[in-house]
Amino acid sequence: MALRLQQDGPAREDGGRPRQRTPDNEAGDLRRMLDARLVSLDQARQSWWQHWRELADFILPRRYRWLVTQSQWNRGSPINQKIINSVGTTAARNAAAGIMSGTTSPSRPWFRMTVADQEVMRDPDVQIWCEDVTERMMRVMAASNYYGAKAVQYLDLVVFGTAPLIIYGDSDTVIRCFNPAAGEYYCAAGPNFDVQTLARKITMTVQQIVAEFGIESVSDQVRSLYRNAKNASAGLDQEIVVCHLIEPNPDFDPDLRGPGKMGLPRHFRYREFYWEHGTSQTTGFLRVSGFLDKPFSCPRWDVTGNDAYGRSPGMDALGDIKQLQQQEKRKAQGIDKQVNPPMVADAGMKNEPASLLPGAVTYVPQLNGGVGFKPAFTTNLPLGELKEDIMKVEARIKDVFFNDLFLMISQLDTVRTATEIDARREEKLVMLGPAMDRLQREGLASDIARIFQIMARTGLLPPIPEAMQGMAVKVEYISLLADLQRATATTAIERVWGFAGNIAAAVPAVLDNLDADATVEEYAKLLRVSPRILTNKQQKAAMRNARNQAQEMQTTMQVGEAAVGAGKVLSETDVGGGQNALSAMLNGAM
Repeated sequence: MALRLQQDGPAREDGGRPRQRTPDNEAGDLRRMLDARLVSLDQARQSWWQHWRELADFILPRRYRWLVTQSQWNRGSPINQKIINSVGTTAARNAAAGIMSGTTSPSRPWFRMTVADQEVMRDPDVQIWCEDVTERMMRVMAASNYYGAKAVQYLDLVVFGTAPLIIYGDSDTVIRCFNPAAGEYYCAAGPNFDVQTLARKITMTVQQIVAEFGIESVSDQVRSLYRNAKNASAGLDQEIVVCHLIEPNPDFDPDLRGPGKMGLPRHFRYREFYWEHGTSQTTGFLRVSGFLDKPFSCPRWDVTGNDAYGRSPGMDALGDIKQLQQQEKRKAQGIDKQVNPPMVADAGMKNEPASLLPGAVTYVPQLNGGVGFKPAFTTNLPLGELKEDIMKVEARIKDVFFNDLFLMISQLDTVRTATEIDARREEKLVMLGPAMDRLQREGLASDIARIFQIMARTGLLPPIPEAMQGMAVKVEYISLLADLQRATATTAIERVWGFAGNIAAAVPAVLDNLDADATVEEYAKLLRVSPRILTNKQQKAAMRNARNQAQEMQTTMQVGEAAVGAGKVLSETDVGGGQNALSAMLNGAM
């Protein structure tokens, strides 16, 4: 994925038209078109919506909205009545946690910024810039609700197969993430078959609507409820259904800055609408705004053709999960009939006292020559076989959710080295194959691009080095196994230098084959050492020049000292005739 800094864009993306309650004809026509689009999206989602309800009933009840209606005050009532054995739910959570720790762990770097041109990447300034940008983005993610939202997204992904995540700019935490629940959102695929349109029906209270969109943008009904809240404060908490749609801007042109439809600047790639559901189409919109880049990600686990929605492990495991609930129910019924069976009694006992309590005595007449008070039938429940079959079903459910891979380390019988544990942890992600590739392409790439551009527009990124001007930034995902392999490559470097050192004892010229500077740079690169601890070419040249000059001065001083010592010796050497060796040499020279 290549990113280009959008430094010429506005710091805020909300470049929509001024908020007003009474729209023009263009807004009315657009409102009718969007209402019709929402109906069309609802029809296309119908079969998925029904399937999601079954998944929610048996796996994840609280992440699904069957009907988005206002003022449903019974939302907190128990809705997991179909779940007796919770293995399906825990297996889904284990899968989501495994994906989280393997791809976007908050405890370690999982991506880094680079440039495609390797020669440019050798520039120390470029290396420091890329590392600085990566660290700043990681800090923004950690300071916001990004990782919490990703955990919810992964759980939605393994259960429902589709998991949108909206990322907005935020004045306090830079970014703010929202997880639409299954049943409240609608998706539509673009020409590349990835999700390009996201719509929602959500409920908001009167107070929330006015705080978010302003009193001047709301309908007469909401305005009246808000203003009358002084006399009846309950009106502030009354809920209204709000429609929300994000789609590509049909007027998009990166070279034009003028306004397009609804006054939205044409260089915005995406446009966004909020409006109150069920109000007159002449009421207009709560807000019209735009985005310079895609403001949401929508990864899908597996996709067939041009489907807008994905398939999931939860769909594959649904049959086993239903069977498991039925078996648990039948097992409980069988045990109950064994412990507290239905009874039959002699007709003469009618209206007579009878008790089934321990130690109680019930006096009965003879019934056909036998006991007059006995079980209607005897239940011989094969409890051992039933438990064994239930365990097999549970194992199948866990396998579908890849729990055998994610829990591989904790289930090892023997202690393993850290290297082997890292290798096994990486192996489990390889086993997921195309699902992880799709997650990176449809999820992580969109997230990183969105956060990167938000930080660029708000001035949170360092100045671009001269060598990078006009170049795109590339995202490289970091895996544990790749880091281990890179670290292993350092052993080969050490062996080469060790071998050359042994030969150099006999043939010193052999060291001319090795470049010490290049070796240190490559070694540090393999170990992902921060470029800040390495000196650049100019610094190395300056230090070496200073060192050479110091050595030359020392050599000159040593030669001078040797000459002075020799002169002294000559001057003290008597050669006869009243002359010393030094004067004789000077006279001879003359």
